[in-house]
Amino acid sequence: MHRGVNPSFLLLRKMAASSAEPQVLVQYVVLRKDLLQTPFSWPVGAVVAQACHAATAALHIYRDHPHTAAYLQHLGHMRKVVLEAPDENTLKSLAETLQQKNINHTLWLEQPENIATCIALRPYPKEEVNQYLKKFRLFK
Repeated sequence: MHRGVNPSFLLLRKMAASSAEPQVLVQYVVLRKDLLQTPFSWPVGAVVAQACHAATAALHIYRDHPHTAAYLQHLGHMRKVVLEAPDENTLKSLAETLQQKNINHTLWLEQPENIATCIALRPYPKEEVNQYLKKFRLFK
């Protein structure tokens, strides 16, 4: 690593030198849909807050990764995709798969209940993580 040079600059310079287009980085967020339904019946704002907590935590935890640094350099061009998981078991299963495949993510646990509510990945080129997320549909 070059001393004193921002890693995201090096990533962009490397892509430019190879005449590649800059990679489109996406932060994926997977949120539990069942929290809006009976028996939970959480308010929409509380569920949205879970996604915000997870996304913020993932950006903070992985802030030194070149993809995260590049993502944060262009605030007006951030891309997030919010997907829905039907329940807690599905969300935890995804977290296990991501862990096994070394995909950087944060599993948000709401306190004090200690229940898994959301997963946020650090920013990735979508081609690197699509295979793990393709079974989830857009959150509605």
